[in-house]
Amino acid sequence: MTSKRHVLFNLCMILIPWLSLRFIGKRYIKRFFLASFIIFVFEVLNHLYGRNRKWWKFYDKPSSFLRDEFPFDIGPYMPMSMWILKYSYGNFKKFVAINAIANGMFAFLYIPFLKKIKIVRLDRLTYFQFFLYIHYKAYLLYGVQNLYERVRKVNNGEGKESI
Repeated sequence: MTSKRHVLFNLCMILIPWLSLRFIGKRYIKRFFLASFIIFVFEVLNHLYGRNRKWWKFYDKPSSFLRDEFPFDIGPYMPMSMWILKYSYGNFKKFVAINAIANGMFAFLYIPFLKKIKIVRLDRLTYFQFFLYIHYKAYLLYGVQNLYERVRKVNNGEGKESI
C-alpha cells in the first residue's frame, strides 16, 4: 500500500519543478525542450535498467515503476535540465560544475534524506556510484543540445558561408 507520505512526496516532486518553469521563459523552454526530452527518455530507460539490477529499493509495497521511479524522471529531471542549460549552455566548464554540484547534492544529501524518511534507499550502489550513474548523463545532455544548436544554425542559414 502506498503511504500518504510517498504520494505527497511524489506530487511535490513533480509539481514544484514544473511550476518553476513559469520563470524560465518560453524562449528557453522551446530552445532546450528537445534535448531535455531526449535525455528524459534515456533516463527512463536507465531507471528501468537500474530497477532490474536492483540498484535501489523503495519502501512502499507493492513495487511500481510509475509510482516509484517515474516521478523522479518526470518531476525534477526535465525542468532541472532546462534550468541548467539556460544558465550554463555555451560554457562547458560551468555546465559541468553546476551539474556536478547538483548531482552531488542529490546523491550525497537527498538520497540519504529519502532513506531517512523511508521513501527509497540504495541497495547495490554506493553513493559515489550513484553520483556517477546520474552525472554521466550531463555530458549526453550537453552533446544533444550542442547537436541541436548546430542543426538549427544550418537550417536557419547561419552556418553557410557566402562565396
